[in-house]
Amino acid sequence: MDIRKIYGYALQREIEGKRFFETNASRLSHAAAVAAFNRLAGEEQKHIEYVQAQINALEAGKTADVAFGLELDKSGVFSQRAAAEFIDQTVLEAMVPDLPVLRMAYLIEQDFVEFYEQAAQKTDGEVRQVLETLAAWERRHAAFFKQLHDQAFDEYANMPWGG
Repeated sequence: MDIRKIYGYALQREIEGKRFFETNASRLSHAAAVAAFNRLAGEEQKHIEYVQAQINALEAGKTADVAFGLELDKSGVFSQRAAAEFIDQTVLEAMVPDLPVLRMAYLIEQDFVEFYEQAAQKTDGEVRQVLETLAAWERRHAAFFKQLHDQAFDEYANMPWGG
């Protein structure tokens, strides 16, 4: 397995994820959703920096830079607490028009989880630890968007006809 190719692919995907959140933040109708997407764009930037640090470590003859990931985790990678604070009934009602974007955000994050988990299974040592760290971060993002989408969809499904 060529870890450089995995990291190169991961870097491109993280850049695409960041671009998705930045682009769609301006399209969403609810301010709280916009804030969440902007925050996620910032989180994706951290992922980009983490993957780039791994590429740099490889180029320097090291297998990985695990310490950098530990620093990022301490600096506030998207938390479930933040997700819980974000979601409330009024937010959900206002987010119904944004359901397709929320669903897409979930699918993107879930795709990241699967990519990192599959790549981790084919590696070992510090490289595996790096990929498992990335998978864990993306799993938190995916869970956030799944919860947000599902709650907004339930709100929509229970609205009287005509909204």
